[in-house]
Amino acid sequence: MNTRAVLYSLLFPFIVVTAAAQMDHGSHSEVGPTKAIAVLNPTKGSSVSGIVTFEKTDKGVLVKARVSGLTPGKHGFHIHEFGDCSADNGISAGGHFNPGGMPHSGPMAGKRHVGDMGNLEADKDGNASLDYVDAMITLTGPHAVIGYGVIVHEKEDDLKSQPTGDAGGRLACGVIGVAR
Repeated sequence: MNTRAVLYSLLFPFIVVTAAAQMDHGSHSEVGPTKAIAVLNPTKGSSVSGIVTFEKTDKGVLVKARVSGLTPGKHGFHIHEFGDCSADNGISAGGHFNPGGMPHSGPMAGKRHVGDMGNLEADKDGNASLDYVDAMITLTGPHAVIGYGVIVHEKEDDLKSQPTGDAGGRLACGVIGVAR
């Protein structure tokens, strides 16, 4: 086999995968996905579940969360560094998603973890909803959240304690994936 044939046989799979990744598939446009979703499942001993969607807008990413099974009050809500919910306590999702090495803060702060989404506030029935546009989160590029984990915590995030806001244990975990 000549050198050209060997080189082609080695590069062909890479060329095919690259070409396929650039094709339009449903919600993927030429510039990447425009919507993502995380289905939250309870950790061991918890009954918290829900859905979080992320949708690209002109002003950032619209984050919508609908969560149930919470105790009334505020609960820390973050994107974590790994899309791994395999540990029964959610610890496999790692720490907060923080590619810039910033301090922990609230979702509207200029210097914060990309994953800092603040708090969900549950009503007397344990249901929480949140809708806000996040100017730091993206669906493509260095702040892209697809493939990472979403965690709902047992306590309120104080938005200042380092590195996690003193939000306590993990009640639910979900992995962010591309949606239609």
